[in-house]
Amino acid sequence: MDAAAEGRSANSSRLLFAGLEAGMLGALWMLAWMGLSSTWQRRSFWMPENLMATAFDGDAPIRTGFVAGTVSGLALYLLIYSLLGALFALAVRGRMPRGRVLLWSVAFALAWYYLSFHGVWKSVIPLVARLHVERTTVLGHLLYGTVLARYPVYLERWEKPEEAVEEEPPSEAAESTPSALP
Repeated sequence: MDAAAEGRSANSSRLLFAGLEAGMLGALWMLAWMGLSSTWQRRSFWMPENLMATAFDGDAPIRTGFVAGTVSGLALYLLIYSLLGALFALAVRGRMPRGRVLLWSVAFALAWYYLSFHGVWKSVIPLVARLHVERTTVLGHLLYGTVLARYPVYLERWEKPEEAVEEEPPSEAAESTPSALP
């Protein structure tokens, strides 16, 4: 593999990891917001996750509180939104200033909301489409998009320094002379 192709694949993997990280953190903030809003509406904090869990057990009634199915709903949210973060980072690739990245990430999050909750989920997970609280979920997606825009910060942490400084091994003369004990 030539150096240019190797550099592109390394850069793509760093973009992928930075996008996954930003997407995961954005999803956690979004779910925290939606949980708090559910509590304010006198619903269970775990209602968004329990609704998403109906993808796996659609025949079961929607439970309130933290139950076994909540974990699968939480995992599905984190999986979908982390992958969306990775796709966004790979698509943008650092080609625009950070202010514009914020605008595009918020637009991306809102577009995903309308595509998924008003399109995909109606046929795949109909209870999510019918029972989610729209304003709360839209604001949650705005929050997700805002956090997703921070992927360049995470990308900088994934960047390796160009010149790795290696420590010199101790010389053999220093190893062979016994140290004097007091």
